[in-house]
Amino acid sequence: MQENHATFLALGSNLPASYASSVDLLHAAIAAIAETRVRVSAVSSFYRTQPLGPSQPDYVNLVLRVDTSLGARGLLREMQRVEASFGRVRSVKWGPRTLDIDLISMPVGLAGPDPILPHTQMHKRGFVLYPLYEIAPGWRHPVLGQPICQLIRSLPPRARAGVERLP
Repeated sequence: MQENHATFLALGSNLPASYASSVDLLHAAIAAIAETRVRVSAVSSFYRTQPLGPSQPDYVNLVLRVDTSLGARGLLREMQRVEASFGRVRSVKWGPRTLDIDLISMPVGLAGPDPILPHTQMHKRGFVLYPLYEIAPGWRHPVLGQPICQLIRSLPPRARAGVERLP
């Protein structure tokens, strides 16, 4: 499959809730996503990343390539239901959370004005670009036209330094 004609989701967690760790929670979230109208076709490694927001634990992040017949709004609603089932509460911007699922990019024609795709900040976030590069090294930003390797090289030092691949 051509990488720019794929749908990608970014997942993150830094509050493991009733799970032993955020890694365990994310494994459960991947399984929950696979039970929706979404087929998971690729899973990146897990990455420990420094948070963007107020003082809080580090995040664990990853990216999924998925196949779905849902449009952007339908997929977003479905993923918000998954987030809620893991105790996601939206209270503080960039605050700690049990599960965050962002729709990063999907093929042209499936996206609408809400959500805006590709994700408006993805090209500035190492915690999205590094795992995305791992599963889609040929991906190009559909608006900026830049290949993912160039986007990674353009990251500010803090966005690059705060990303560590977990074993």
